[in-house]
Amino acid sequence: MIPDEIPAPGAGTRPADRPPSVAALVLAAGRASRMKGSHKLLAAFDGKALVRRSAEAALAAKPLRVLVVTGHRAEEIEAELAGLAVDIVRNPDHALGMSTSLRAGVSALGAECDGVVVMLADMPYVTGADVRRLLDAFAAGGGRAVVRAVSGGRRGNPVVLPRATFAAILRLEGDVGARHIVDGAGIDVVDVEIGEAAHVDVDTPEAVLAAGGVLKG
Repeated sequence: MIPDEIPAPGAGTRPADRPPSVAALVLAAGRASRMKGSHKLLAAFDGKALVRRSAEAALAAKPLRVLVVTGHRAEEIEAELAGLAVDIVRNPDHALGMSTSLRAGVSALGAECDGVVVMLADMPYVTGADVRRLLDAFAAGGGRAVVRAVSGGRRGNPVVLPRATFAAILRLEGDVGARHIVDGAGIDVVDVEIGEAAHVDVDTPEAVLAAGGVLKG
């Protein structure tokens, strides 16, 4: 079981003169079930494992901290992150779906976080500059709005979730993300255009190759 221990949304309210603090949460625990034995996050893009590329994009945006949730083939994934200033959150329940990774990551954030930018580790075109634009939009809104990446007006990823959503995230179950929380929370949503990067993920060997990756294992 993943502990549901995180301060309530109103806890640790930041002073009005302090900008919102945002952590980055990179989800890298999935089973890659459509990859026919390979692991998409170990595929090389420009000579670098995709999971490392995604973690480096998170770091380049300069959030408060970067957490990477691992699960399936965790040792191999974590080895690719060696030397990076990231915190590893091992999710023993990863086979039960994405909600468990969100819960694991949010449970590990701590009271100092006013929000979290959730990144999917299988999106090779998302850059640190893209993530920074989302964080800047979150700060401009006072740290209260959901901020999501879009492409041509169509919602995609990453997405910044304010602290007011954390309690609902900790109640998620199954193979679901936070979309229905965003839709039903009654919180303002700010869309930030980042182009095709918001929609390109690599769930199959064909998708990895089409995106310019090289399958490794």
